[in-house]
This record gives sequence, C-alpha cells and structure tokens, in this order.
Amino acid sequence: MKEYTVIYEHGPDNWSAYVPDLPGCIATGKNRNDVETQIREAMQFHIEGLRQHGEPVPEPTIEAGKVVLTT
Repeated sequence: MKEYTVIYEHGPDNWSAYVPDLPGCIATGKNRNDVETQIREAMQFHIEGLRQHGEPVPEPTIEAGKVVLTT
C-alpha cells in the first residue's frame, strides 16, 4: 500500500484534485466528497495504465502541510 499526497482545490462551482507524484492524474467533482471518490478512481486507473505499459509507478515523495500565520 502506498500513500500519495493529493491537493484539493475549491473553485467557484466545483472541486478539483491532483496528485503531484502522478503527473496528469487529476479529477473534479461537485463537492469535496465527490472529488475524493473521483481522485481515488483516477489514481487506480493511472497506476494500472502505467503498469500495463511497463512504465514504473512513481514512489510517493511529496508531502504537504499547513502553516498558520498570525497577522
């Protein structure tokens, strides 16, 4: 099992997500729960495609965090 960092972005009308360690792996959804489901499926499909084409599956290397600023 591998754990990849997923970046979620809230837009005016929907949510989007992408996986920095899996270039080209993106998803959109109507809400956060929807996009979480969509990105999980996109990741599985993306990795399956890499394997079918004999390409290496990138290891997870990206980490994300939050920084609180007091202004």
